[in-house]
Amino acid sequence: MSQPKYKTVLVDKENGITWVTFNRPEKRNAFNPTMVYELEEIFLDLETDDETRVIVVTGAGNSWSAGMDLKEYFREGDANPRTRFRSYTSMERWAGELLSMSRKPSIAMVNGYVFGGAFIPVCNADFAIAAEDAVFGLSEVNWGVIPGGAVAKVLVDTINIRDAMYYATTGETFDGKKAAEIKLVNFAVPRDRLRAETIALANKLMEKNPTVLAYTKQAVKAVRQMSYNEALEYLMAKGTALRFADRNQTRDEGIKKFIDKKEFKPGYTAIKGKDAD
Repeated sequence: MSQPKYKTVLVDKENGITWVTFNRPEKRNAFNPTMVYELEEIFLDLETDDETRVIVVTGAGNSWSAGMDLKEYFREGDANPRTRFRSYTSMERWAGELLSMSRKPSIAMVNGYVFGGAFIPVCNADFAIAAEDAVFGLSEVNWGVIPGGAVAKVLVDTINIRDAMYYATTGETFDGKKAAEIKLVNFAVPRDRLRAETIALANKLMEKNPTVLAYTKQAVKAVRQMSYNEALEYLMAKGTALRFADRNQTRDEGIKKFIDKKEFKPGYTAIKGKDAD
């Protein structure tokens, strides 16, 4: 059931999936200070929530999110340094640090409009699935600002620099099919299949040992900014740490079943486990 304590976000838990829904449909789910404070609290709580195996982030109504609320986030924030600092910090924490490096896999289920600052959580989620008719846009250039915050950074870390440059400088919108083509999202599906395809991916992820999955996603993201030698050293250490953290000793069990029992095909199935650290 949804937790009524939040004013701008809905949180629903079902079969291992926690659905986090931006809930300001009358404002196309634009992020205001209240929403980013609530999202920071929610993602901190989910990190140690045993019911949560996969996090799905989506939007109420016909929008995923229109980005930052211009009135509350900028005009009012400009006049209140305390609010401006706190809201920028909370946005960076939940949409950057907490979403990106969480032990729980996350899926952005993009159901509608995505503009400006909303690109940050789309890019930082581990996976993104879009409705084919979703609308993406970096319109900042049209009203005198750059794609600020971390928007430009996460964009060029996710898609080709040529595509990032084109859409940032022209302000042109594009749909979910194009988002999949330029690899902003994993794939796009008809809107009526969006939820089912998201659940299917979540279930696939939940078949994996959660500790192994957590270490894998963190490793893949961490090495992106490292040199080859730095990445090699990090990955060796990360792999050793996983063997101690994995209570189910998945690696040893998998090797035993593959070599001794001849009953495990690591390219096709997963050794399952319940514990995550």
